[in-house]
Amino acid sequence: MTNPLGNSNRARQALPTPPSGWPVGSYPTYAEAQKAVDYLADGQFPVQDVTIVGVDLMQVERVLYRLTWGKVIGGGVVSGAWLGLFLGLLLSLFTTSGAFGPLLVGLVGGVIFGVISTSIPYAATKGQRDFASTMQLVAGRYDVLCDPKSAEQARDMLARLAI
Repeated sequence: MTNPLGNSNRARQALPTPPSGWPVGSYPTYAEAQKAVDYLADGQFPVQDVTIVGVDLMQVERVLYRLTWGKVIGGGVVSGAWLGLFLGLLLSLFTTSGAFGPLLVGLVGGVIFGVISTSIPYAATKGQRDFASTMQLVAGRYDVLCDPKSAEQARDMLARLAI
């Protein structure tokens, strides 16, 4: 996970490189590894020497629900309506005759666009993928690595943390 408040990592590494360092902790979840690094940070440890590495990566697809024509068309109507209302609102800013006409045109056009843009891909699958899902990249475990110069200190600090 990246830190949105700083881009110091971008200047340090331009290309992906394998992680280096000595293991100072291993955790079954990312949240626990993150908690360990946060504990080190709270203890004034130089966390720029620490890396969290996901090991045994897996691509996990979680099935959400079964797709039907009703759900596909309904989803297209809803997403198209939002898009159409937004475009209609933008159009109404540039008209002097009132906001109702552009909003109505945007709504109708958005619904038509939404239904078409969801129905064609669903029909193209020909029943081969009748479900909706999300994909995640997860790890079997998360190792916390540290530069050798400060690994012993990190290991000692994490030994006091009860996760």
